Amino acid sequence: MRIKTRLFHLAVWAAGGCLSIGLLWPQAAGAHCDTLEGPVVTAARTALSKGNITPVLKWVHKSDENELQAAFALALKVRAKGKEARELADRYFFETVVRVHRTGEGAPFTGLLPAGTDPGPAVKGADLALQTGAVEPLVKWLTKEVAAGVEKRFTLAAEKKAEADASVDAGRDFVKAYVELVHYVEKLYQDAVGTAASQAPAAGAEAHGHKHH
Repeated sequence: MRIKTRLFHLAVWAAGGCLSIGLLWPQAAGAHCDTLEGPVVTAARTALSKGNITPVLKWVHKSDENELQAAFALALKVRAKGKEARELADRYFFETVVRVHRTGEGAPFTGLLPAGTDPGPAVKGADLALQTGAVEPLVKWLTKEVAAGVEKRFTLAAEKKAEADASVDAGRDFVKAYVELVHYVEKLYQDAVGTAASQAPAAGAEAHGHKHH
């Protein structure tokens, strides 16, 4: 039950902020926010059509509001000069909003992606859960994927451990598999419980001097 609760928080967190779940789906969430039909650009379209920047402000930090306000005012001014000018102004504002949003996430912005870009199963699952109000299918799917990822890495590490003393190369193969397993589960744990909890050592870890980087 605790695993399902943690996965629920992870899923809502990823959907709400378009954050990248780097360990499981490294490009999915970022691509979702970078598309012309993603939630960030959708909010920007609404802001431009209403002449009110409020709908898009939630996607940026408060410290970035001034930059966005300036870009919005310029876009509105240029939009009034005709169809081609409006298209250019809209594109400029979309790119500005997405860039500022991505920078606020600590992620790079490499340009807008076309409509129809597949964001991947994780983002689509999170969006569907929010649309339907039913998180159970997402939790079930995520639990299955996470379990498979842990089991795969554990199996490899266990196999390499059995041969670790045969030679230095065999030992290094074990260490590589061990590090991958530990980092994988560590990242899952940190994402599930949040930054503050991840900074605290697990029970007994400090006593055993067990820390990974």
